Amino acid sequence: MLRTFVAVADRASFAEAARQLRISPTAASRAISTLEQSLGTALLRRTTRSVRLTEEGARYVERCRSALADLDDAAMALRGDGAEPGGTLVITAPVTFGRLHILPIVNTLLRQHAALRIELTLIDRVVRLVDEGIDVAVRIGDLSDSSLHALRVAEVRRVLVASPGYLKVHGAPTTVAALHEHPLVAFTELDRADEWRFGPMGKPAIRIEPRLTVNTADAAIASAIDGVGIARVLSYQAMDAISAGRLTPVLEDFAPPPLPVHLVYQANRRTSVNVRAFIDAARVRFAALNLAGGSG
Repeated sequence: MLRTFVAVADRASFAEAARQLRISPTAASRAISTLEQSLGTALLRRTTRSVRLTEEGARYVERCRSALADLDDAAMALRGDGAEPGGTLVITAPVTFGRLHILPIVNTLLRQHAALRIELTLIDRVVRLVDEGIDVAVRIGDLSDSSLHALRVAEVRRVLVASPGYLKVHGAPTTVAALHEHPLVAFTELDRADEWRFGPMGKPAIRIEPRLTVNTADAAIASAIDGVGIARVLSYQAMDAISAGRLTPVLEDFAPPPLPVHLVYQANRRTSVNVRAFIDAARVRFAALNLAGGSG
């Protein structure tokens, strides 16, 4: 019943939870009703269009997650350290980083472990692990204080890039102030649209008036390749275009300090065999990469 409740809470749907658990929606609804009767309180607020947690349900679901994690860990301990990954592992990562560097890890794990299923959500926003049922999240940048465990696996950096054709016509800036003489492409998910910071402690900082403002790295990179101007993105986002000679880094000596890449997971998932398998595979992959390299 607890697993059914958590699944319904995570997906806000009896039908989706039932599909995940491979039971009928009727069985899922009956399990929740039985649980509510045993507790003497409503855990979910049901309407014809939605399923939402009550205040009591929101408090109870966290206890259920912790209890289920402990039960899973106990079962794994009984099976021994050699237990194979199995069941569902839920991962989230930024879109481009996830496509380039997390999806290959996922595909490797799926080839190696027949009993493992993985749900990979690629999204450029910070998601709450507990609220959205996430086992592991990839976070780029400094972390806020939390009760989550974090493992630093790599680092990336902000890079300024332009096409060779653009630089041949307009020349490359040699100082930060010289950027005012160039059309700029601002990527708002990375920086403010009106300011770029450079160097240690974010100094110097310059006010910018971008010729183009976009909200995805792919758009910023495509516009820079087309010669619109100088764009600022993260090193891994421009890596392929730089390696192919479609983009050239500029002002590398003024780059801000690198940004850390962490794997973040809940404290009560630290011994999960699935989480351990993902972390071990990520360590191997990132140890062989230089995502912050000046030339990609």
